[in-house]
Amino acid sequence: MFSYRKLVAIVLSAVALTAVAQSRKIEGIGRTATANEVAAWDIDVRPDFKGLPKGMGSVTQGEKVWEAQCSSCHGSFGENNSVFGALVGYTTKKDVETGRVASLMPEAATPARTTMMKVSHLSTLWDYINRAMPWTAPKSLTANEVYAVTAYLLNLGNVVPDDFTLSDKNMAETQKKMPNRNGMMTQHAMWPGKEFGGIAKPDTQGSNCMTNCATEAKVASLLPEHVRNAHGNLAEQTRGFGPSVGADTTKPAAGSGAEAKKSVAAPAAPAAPAAPAAKASDKAVEVSGPLKSADVSAILSKNTCSACHGIDNKIIGPSFKDIATKQGVKADAVAYLTGKIKSGGSGVYGSMPMPAQGINDADAKKVATWISQGAAK
Repeated sequence: MFSYRKLVAIVLSAVALTAVAQSRKIEGIGRTATANEVAAWDIDVRPDFKGLPKGMGSVTQGEKVWEAQCSSCHGSFGENNSVFGALVGYTTKKDVETGRVASLMPEAATPARTTMMKVSHLSTLWDYINRAMPWTAPKSLTANEVYAVTAYLLNLGNVVPDDFTLSDKNMAETQKKMPNRNGMMTQHAMWPGKEFGGIAKPDTQGSNCMTNCATEAKVASLLPEHVRNAHGNLAEQTRGFGPSVGADTTKPAAGSGAEAKKSVAAPAAPAAPAAPAAKASDKAVEVSGPLKSADVSAILSKNTCSACHGIDNKIIGPSFKDIATKQGVKADAVAYLTGKIKSGGSGVYGSMPMPAQGINDADAKKVATWISQGAAK
């Protein structure tokens, strides 16, 4: 007969073994995280505002922080610039009352989408600013500065008045004024359960593959040739640097066989082998006299240089005139500037980094020559 004492003994043994397993360490590998280390990573703020630190910040304070830390990328009023999209706009007082942005409705046909139109939870806005902004120094803002910047954004979006102060005490009440607070769908089951209004069952069901399983998943996308260039050349509509570079849709897709099909219709007579075409980077730059902006404007446009640099005015980076004044006096100005254009860097004109550019050597040298000559209009 199984006794109660034997059951207690088994349970106590299991607890003891679990404690030993959890406390066992492998010599020389890792250590237990300290409370301060855990706290440094535990910074997320949930929709129910769990994790929100104490603090406060006014709209007026937020405007000062915004001008110093945020306006260079997002504009003085969150209206955007040549680099980032608009944060505010297309929300109304009626949206604040209903909690559903009318500009997002299918019948509205609003041509743009802003952050304030889409975000449904104030915690999302606060959490993202806190962990990711400013772009050049994430997590450098204090809690009070994050409250202030968030208050300024809400004011720009006509959610709170000019004299408003946002704090951990009134975040939940302010959430009730978010223009799109009722616009988030939960029926897609992306939440783990019903805690925030979602459904428990996900929209897809996975299962373990036991036989004849695929060893590699291939994910790809393509455009049919007849619509490939329907909206213009994508390469000219996307920045030439970063993880996503637009395809040159004026040409057939690689491996599509479109070029081969063209040649079948009218085969040409055999021709003498042509010499290999010189790469753009192998071509020498011939400069006859001083260059002007018109001589390099196509290059600046193709490589989106003008998005960050004006000829006479600073945008994100310094003006071309400022660069010419500072670097044009160098004996090796052309070589130096060519290298900087291609490799990028930061610290010469401030902390805002310039990414490495995909520009070819010939174009980079031509732009560098123009700058070294004074960046003349």
